[in-house]
Order: sequence, then C-alpha cells, then structure tokens
Amino acid sequence: MTRKALDQTLGFLRSLDRTASVDDVARLLVTELAAFGVAHAMAGTVPGKGTPARQQQSHILVNTFPSEWGRRYLTRGYAFHDPTVRHLSETKVPFAWSDLRSRIGDDSEARRVMDEAGEFRLRDGVTIPLMTLEGGTAGFSLSGEHLAIDPDDRPMLHLIATYAFGHLLRLRGEGSLPRTIRLAPREREALQWAAEGKTDWEIGEVMGISTHGVDFHLRSARTKLGTTNRTQAVAVALRRGLIL
Repeated sequence: MTRKALDQTLGFLRSLDRTASVDDVARLLVTELAAFGVAHAMAGTVPGKGTPARQQQSHILVNTFPSEWGRRYLTRGYAFHDPTVRHLSETKVPFAWSDLRSRIGDDSEARRVMDEAGEFRLRDGVTIPLMTLEGGTAGFSLSGEHLAIDPDDRPMLHLIATYAFGHLLRLRGEGSLPRTIRLAPREREALQWAAEGKTDWEIGEVMGISTHGVDFHLRSARTKLGTTNRTQAVAVALRRGLIL
C-alpha cells in the first residue's frame, strides 16, 4: 500500500471513530466507498449450521442490503448455501464474488443465491474474511452493480473493514480498545513495515532478524493491541498514532 493510500485510510478511520451508531457507520461506508461502485455493505459473524432465522439476525452487525433480499435470505436459509459464507472458512484474504462462480460447479443452491442476489442489484461484490477475538468466523461484504476495485485496493479495504468491524462490536458493547498501549521499539518497527505491505521475510531483512523473530514481535504487538490478525493490528496502531 502506498503512503498516500495509508494516509487516506487513516482519515477514513478517524471518520469511523466519530460515528456513534450503526446507521452512521453504514452511511459513512457507502458514501466514502461509492467511488469504487459500492452501494451496500454487510458485516457479521457466521451462524452455526441450522441456526434459526430469528437467531441469525443477531449475527449481523451492519446491513444496508435491500430489506426484501434480507428477508428472503433469512427465511430460506441462504446463509448455509451462500458460497461467499462458505469461502470465509477457507481463506484469510479478501476475495471477489466473481472468483467463486467457477468453484460452484453443479451446486444449484449456491448458484441460486448468487443469481437471486443479482435481481436486487447485488451483482458484484468483494468479501473480507475476519475473525472475532473468540476465534469465530466473520465477514465484511461490499457490493453493487459493478465494482471498480483493483487488486491493489484490497489491502486498503481490508484495513477499513477490520477496523469498522471492531468499531461495530464496540458500538454493540462487545469490544473495547485498551486505554494505554506501549509497544516495544521492535514491535512498532515490525508493525510499521507491515503497514507498508512488506512480508515477514522482507521485514526480517530490513530489521536484521529471522522471520521467526518478526513473527514474535508481530504476535506480541497483536496481543497488546487486542487484535486477532496483522491487518487489524495495523489498523488499530495507525489510528492510535503508534505507527505513522
């Protein structure tokens, strides 16, 4: 991610911090990401198989998808056939919905979910896999008629989605940020290079340590920041001014 993209992302995170309700978050996401073709956003944790529709609603943190589509999705149990939901447990990186069509094969239920979503102008989308502090699977989806998201944009969207997800949990009273965080110099340096998009090997070369050493510093930073992955740690560290 370029320095300019990082600065833009940091500005977005500041705006997220100023939102005081789920509706505020929803409006900000759709407004600020409209340039990418984003018209709707949905985030939530993945319900266990067989979870009743009324309980599935409690798994949703934010949802601007058309209400009629939401009712159909819940009443017909589409969460258990949706290929985007299934893929969340198979990957840790953002993926485009179009990437899944070749994986569906002859799964008529999965194809029906995607085809019917298109009827509600949800033809194109990208989903960002996330994880709760308790280890639960979650996802953040951005959708519209046609998205204009380059592969290079995905790290920025990953940062925004992970931070927005944590903010939504806090709005619901399910999460909080530690008041005081003190990162060791090596932890801060490793996170700084991670924010620049460098791999563990590249960070190790710059810092003169092994990849195991890099992993140690990043794990320690994640623990102090109360985050579950590198992207979330970078997002929180950026917002709190711990890295530049």
